[in-house]
Amino acid sequence: MSSSTIDLIVIGAGPGGYVAAIRGAQLGLKVAVVEREHLGGICLNWGCIPTKALLRSSEVFHLMERAKDFGLKAENIGYDLSAVVKRSRGVAAQLSGGIGHLLKKNKVTVVMGEATIPAKGKVSVKTDKGVEELTAKNIILA
Repeated sequence: MSSSTIDLIVIGAGPGGYVAAIRGAQLGLKVAVVEREHLGGICLNWGCIPTKALLRSSEVFHLMERAKDFGLKAENIGYDLSAVVKRSRGVAAQLSGGIGHLLKKNKVTVVMGEATIPAKGKVSVKTDKGVEELTAKNIILA
């Protein structure tokens, strides 16, 4: 990536960061977003969304136990905790992938790694492949 052409670097691809990056790109800026772990942030990947998926599985299980109340028969009702968790992780992964698609569609460059700001207008990103130095007039911490 040619760092001299970046207008905006957004550090953090949570709900504030990825929206800011997309909006910057829509306004005609050359944008890069830096994310340490997963696109979408804590809520999407570890908090709200996976928790809601777990709660939905719990709700369905509870309804299955009450099948008789609805005039239905359900026998030997049980659950597979690893499958419940796998579904929860899958829901989060699908939504995170959707954010990646939105960023790509809006021509936002995604740099996966841990960012530091060593000087004004400079972002150093520690990636799996080494350290990448980015320069931009504007930096948003999200």
